[in-house]
Amino acid sequence: MSEISIGRGIWIWGWTLSLFVLISYLLCVAFGLLVPGRFHMVEAWAPLLPGFEWLTVEGFLAGAVGSFLYGWYAALLLVPLHHFFARRSAGPDTSRDR
Repeated sequence: MSEISIGRGIWIWGWTLSLFVLISYLLCVAFGLLVPGRFHMVEAWAPLLPGFEWLTVEGFLAGAVGSFLYGWYAALLLVPLHHFFARRSAGPDTSRDR
């Protein structure tokens, strides 16, 4: 199996994580619209998403953009770290000895 380059891994995981966090955010907002106030997730999202305000258009968009960007942030950090540790744990390249 061929190894995926760091750039391609960032591209794949950036989109995957960004859409995962964005969909989670949208589900939490929808959940908050359907249940009483004491079950709202606003207290969880507000400290994490600058500009997020409950039930304002600007706050909703700021939360959506922020949550999408968190996915790219995670990919930009996690993929290179994964490649680094995967190569390090593989040990010396023995395929050249054949």
